[in-house]
Amino acid sequence: MPTALTIDDLKRQARRRVPKMFFDYADSGSWTESTYHANESDFARIKLRQRVMVDMTNRSLASTMIGQPVTMPVALAPTGMTGMQHADGEILAAEAAEAFGVPFTLSTMSICSIEDVALHARKPFWFQLYVMKDRDFVNNLIDRAKAAHCSALVLTLDLQILGQRHKDLRNGLSAPPKFTPKHIWQMATRPQWCMGMLNTQRRSFGNIVGHAKNVSDLSSLSVWTAEQFDPKLSWKDVEWIKERWGGKLILKGILDEDDARAAVDSGADAIIVSNHGGRQLDGAASSISMLPRIVAAVGDRVEVHVDGGIRSGQDVLKAIALGAKGTYIGRPFLYGLGADGRQGVTRALEIIAKEMDVTMALCGKRLLSDVDRSIVLNNPFSVAPQLPTPTEKPPAKKQPKK
Repeated sequence: MPTALTIDDLKRQARRRVPKMFFDYADSGSWTESTYHANESDFARIKLRQRVMVDMTNRSLASTMIGQPVTMPVALAPTGMTGMQHADGEILAAEAAEAFGVPFTLSTMSICSIEDVALHARKPFWFQLYVMKDRDFVNNLIDRAKAAHCSALVLTLDLQILGQRHKDLRNGLSAPPKFTPKHIWQMATRPQWCMGMLNTQRRSFGNIVGHAKNVSDLSSLSVWTAEQFDPKLSWKDVEWIKERWGGKLILKGILDEDDARAAVDSGADAIIVSNHGGRQLDGAASSISMLPRIVAAVGDRVEVHVDGGIRSGQDVLKAIALGAKGTYIGRPFLYGLGADGRQGVTRALEIIAKEMDVTMALCGKRLLSDVDRSIVLNNPFSVAPQLPTPTEKPPAKKQPKK
């Protein structure tokens, strides 16, 4: 396989190696996918300021996210069914992230369980939580994450109701999978993927099957999942989750200033400006376009992170310049995973780090801590100052008749 030079190279390689229904699951947005595409295209609207004749030696991308040292301010985002992009996908991605020095976030809807990943990890990873109606199950998930020594809990707020993704419906993606002639053909033409799946026992939702009430196989899982996402989720739920967890809490899915302020008031350690990768509310604003507004709304009261649309190290640097303290990549590492397993995830991280390093240098900065809005030539998403409402002018005096 030729060495990938860009995230898009990894995407093309993954498309050739992963069955279409699973590749499309990772690569889709809801409805018209307008928000999914805006997440990417809005980064291109931000132009960088080139500088010359400055000291570019001894550069460093090192930073921290919620107090945790990282080699660059990039975490692997929680992604559902990661283990269907490549056998044992969550384990391989966690190992790659750990070796690179960035956080890995395990999804509630993962194929490999919390315990599976913990068995292979030497350092703490993060766990992402969906709140289900079955509160006993939620409490159990939190306790399992604590037992696995996860160092942060990422609570997703924007999946109370599931957005519709047309690709999944057209592909017939379901749990359990329907092995139609089309699906059999998709897998038959991906022999390496099939061999990997035959050599692993991890082909179900490891955090749920065998742990949730009356969920013992994929057939019962489908009914349970359809009924369990809780549309009544509220800020009060954050309070008991925070108390039960007792550690670092990150709230994911903030796309509005009022929600950002409420998140701060709830006691979160960080918030993630996110529209779920364009997979929920189609027609919503891109994450990067809302980042400056939310940073302005919360100030330094909480650490602000962002995800959605990041496809290069330049995108990461632009997000940092606009006020983010951390970023998350989902699809880029999934493309790497689908293309070449653990080595592919490592390659995705290498690409982003290299692009960040070179871009930072050409913008005249040596340390990531020095990156700010001064590297941005234009900011199409700048927050306009709020002008005071003009007072009503008194009526003009009538001129005396001549």
